[in-house]
Amino acid sequence: QVQLVESGGGLVQAGGSLKLSCVASGRTFSRNAMGWFRQAPGKEREFVASISWSGGRTYYEDLVKGRFTISRDDAKNTVYLEMNSLKPEDTAVYYCAASRYATAPSSRDAVYDYWGQGTQVTVSS
Repeated sequence: QVQLVESGGGLVQAGGSLKLSCVASGRTFSRNAMGWFRQAPGKEREFVASISWSGGRTYYEDLVKGRFTISRDDAKNTVYLEMNSLKPEDTAVYYCAASRYATAPSSRDAVYDYWGQGTQVTVSS
């Protein structure tokens, strides 16, 4: 059974940093794209960042470019999201996602077959 487990969320002041981790179990995703999405209260889930199977290509939502960095450690079957210069509007539940087949990074949630339970990120002003 495939599981994705996120951690690293919490409460931080505006301008602060957090690093989210997502550990996959049940299969390896070293040949597959992985991504991060988020959902704020009352809003639809939105794309944040994605990384290719090799880690050589990344793709970011415009509002987080230059502030967030996605990376992966395939030896640990883990994907990370480092978030700097956090803003109150970054407050959301952050979800990790993994694709069974895609190798290229993608913002389309239909590309991803597995999802974590989410971790709450709250940024205070």
